[in-house]
Amino acid sequence: MKFQNLSVKRLFSRVAMGLALSMSGITIALFLVTKQIAVLLTGGALLLCALVGIFVLTQAFGKRLSQFTADLCQTLDHMIAGNEAPQRPEDSETQLARIGHRLARLYQIMQENRRRVDEERQELQTLVSDISHQVKTPVSNLKMATDTLLEKPMTEAERIDFIRGIRSQTDKLGRLFDTVAQAMSGIVYAAEKKGIAVSVDCPEDLTVFHDSKWTSEALFNLLDNAVKYTPAGGKIAVSVVLWEMYVEIKVTDTGKGISESNQAAIFRRFYREEEVHEQQGVGIGLYLAREIVTRQGGYIKVVSEPGKGSEFSIMLPTK
Repeated sequence: MKFQNLSVKRLFSRVAMGLALSMSGITIALFLVTKQIAVLLTGGALLLCALVGIFVLTQAFGKRLSQFTADLCQTLDHMIAGNEAPQRPEDSETQLARIGHRLARLYQIMQENRRRVDEERQELQTLVSDISHQVKTPVSNLKMATDTLLEKPMTEAERIDFIRGIRSQTDKLGRLFDTVAQAMSGIVYAAEKKGIAVSVDCPEDLTVFHDSKWTSEALFNLLDNAVKYTPAGGKIAVSVVLWEMYVEIKVTDTGKGISESNQAAIFRRFYREEEVHEQQGVGIGLYLAREIVTRQGGYIKVVSEPGKGSEFSIMLPTK
């Protein structure tokens, strides 16, 4: 018989039935031995008292259990909604009170996690807003300046001022080699500490219109991941190739690789694979890298296989 599948009332009914049969058997056995009616009367009275006691206990316990279940469901609903903390029971010696204390602790942990996620989300929104502003502003300024030069009559001094403004914005049309070097500087120490060999193949005279600050941030995120997930003694290679419509910045490593089923998920905010939770980070590096590149009209692609390393490519438009 599986008692865990019985309701409280059925369990007490089975106990009462067993007690009644046991006491009836004992009473009858004593009567047969003594042949005295008093034994039957006494046994019957004791049996009646026992059954009444069990009935009262069943009702009281059932009522207490029903109240606890209702309170527990209400508390869990409040915890899910985040409305209020569960009340701590005054009596700390009962099992129900112990459950209440643990629920209160669980609620505190949930609230702390919610607060932390909200802060990270706010920081992320601010950062993405900054990325958008940094990338779009130079293009908008160049367009307004050139339209003004073409359409509005102006003095030579005004024309020089506009040309200087255009010059300051065209500084964004910088050498890609400098952007790559800036990103590489952030991982040199970590790679050297793990004995990882790093190589770079980038034409020094290659120029492309890009935001150097944010592009180097995106590239650093790819390099930082490569260093984290490449074992000691491994290799990381950075290469730049000019295609017809895009410039490709490829980061190749000899790390653990990524399964095909996870390759889309790795670009989600706060996503981290189960087997890499021992590594530092909150799971937004690849998400930010993709946002930075996408807002410049480009995209990121990945080619990887477990146990054979990964290739991440930043594709920046040439025009």
